[in-house]
Amino acid sequence: MFTLLKTSQHSAARIGLLKTVHGEVPTPIFMPVGTAASVKAVSPRDLHEMQAKIILANTYHLHLRPGTPLIAKMGGIHKFCGWHGPILTDSGGFQVWSLKELRKIKENGVEFRSHLDGSKHFFSPESVMQAQREIGADIIMAFDECTPYPSTEQEAQKSLDYTKRWTRTAKEWLAKNPPLHGYNQQFFGIIQGGTHDELRFQAIEELKQIEPDGYAIGGLSVGESAEEMYRIAELCTQHTPQNLPRYIMGVGTPWNLLELILRGIDMFDCVMPTRNARNGMLFTSQGVLHYKSAIHKEENAPPDPNCACYTCKNFTRAYLRHLIHSNELLVLQLASIHNLHFYLNLMAQARQKISENNFEQWATEQIPLLQTVL
Repeated sequence: MFTLLKTSQHSAARIGLLKTVHGEVPTPIFMPVGTAASVKAVSPRDLHEMQAKIILANTYHLHLRPGTPLIAKMGGIHKFCGWHGPILTDSGGFQVWSLKELRKIKENGVEFRSHLDGSKHFFSPESVMQAQREIGADIIMAFDECTPYPSTEQEAQKSLDYTKRWTRTAKEWLAKNPPLHGYNQQFFGIIQGGTHDELRFQAIEELKQIEPDGYAIGGLSVGESAEEMYRIAELCTQHTPQNLPRYIMGVGTPWNLLELILRGIDMFDCVMPTRNARNGMLFTSQGVLHYKSAIHKEENAPPDPNCACYTCKNFTRAYLRHLIHSNELLVLQLASIHNLHFYLNLMAQARQKISENNFEQWATEQIPLLQTVL
């Protein structure tokens, strides 16, 4: 259940509360990505200490390994991975796009070969819902096709038709097949349609008839410009119900998040904070820090002097640079902890600024600062 608590007088920015069986999620919120039921290099204890409220896992990857029936046998994903807060599972629709060399789209689903061992599998709207019932996430996503970019209106319409049909089938299947772990799962539909306004409108109208528990915006951050992403996101938030959560999938940088909050987005996920952390990039209150760089070799300062995370309270830029150049595994953990803490704290600040009626001024000041290269 979602409760809208406040909408800004000066933009579409808003704060809300999403209630699940495993906890309450204040919005706007960022969801750390735990694709295979694990946020890379970060333990559930670390996530709890940085006040993460909800994490994400992926149905495609869990289907392949270890298999969703095994997760069900273990009592569901919360018991399996040791994270007892809310969890959202993506449906695998993004992999339909990203692994296009390994799959074939059909009217009733997608046939694909595993990127792990080449074994053949078939995802249908029904089987994806069954898998997510077995996983036991608090929020489950409709099976969709992520519309490629660029795409003609005809190509995008064909893609959207799959998503519309599969979403309706998924909702019907869920009505006949109750949850397996004794608690309710919320069902989110996905708005596709590429960069074609009329198709996005069509997708929204279809979802209104299906009545999902939340609206996700898919098919963005797949090659289009940031300006086009913001435009489509704003178009979607202007036409989706005000009383339901809005989730933009797979986005993005800290400044992307602030821009999208201004346009009415409530929920975010992205691999960027952990992936970039492992490869030498930290997001800080002063800008983007490339901690592998030689200029930080003797820098006896924390990664972010304004950050209260474990990494910044205990270690220096010089030490992180030493670790990554020495191929020490500790750096994967320390850098990931910082970036996730930074994202989560940014969302907490955003909620506070919206409640104080000065989010727009604060965000306008933060956006160029966050993009500075240190």
